[in-house]
Amino acid sequence: MAAAKKGRWQATIRTLWAIAKSPELHMDSEDLHAVVYRETGKDSLKKLSQNELNQVASVLQKMKDSVSGQKRPKRTDEGGDPRTAAQRRKIHALCEVLGWNDNPKRIQGFVRRMTKIDRIEWLDHKQCAVVIEALKKMAERKEGAQDGKKEVQTPDAAREGRTGSITEAAP
Repeated sequence: MAAAKKGRWQATIRTLWAIAKSPELHMDSEDLHAVVYRETGKDSLKKLSQNELNQVASVLQKMKDSVSGQKRPKRTDEGGDPRTAAQRRKIHALCEVLGWNDNPKRIQGFVRRMTKIDRIEWLDHKQCAVVIEALKKMAERKEGAQDGKKEVQTPDAAREGRTGSITEAAP
């Protein structure tokens, strides 16, 4: 394209189809032609000038961005150390069992108290393991409480660091 401005991206018919067929928009031929007609008043892609191609490409890109912007996850566990991604997913799964997913500050505060680290994404492998084990124990206690039984650790076992406990019926 000799007429194109240097350093400026120019849309083509192929570009329009690529944006329209993207996973976010899933447009068919009829939908794309409807957008072209709405924006330019022309019923054929081949009749569009370069300015009109750029205009339609811009409109389609905005449509695509608005759709993909609505599907962003609310959890902030994106990023962080890729080696701990599976552990962070386990942490969020345990939080769901405990009913904490509606309040992200709750899990962040728990992590801060357990590891002195402010965000889950910043945890290393050992710190994730500590948090997971603590959440597992909390989930077990919650299940035990829901079953109508209460686990009470014997004083001797607590002093000696054993896990021995007795089970009593809840009052």
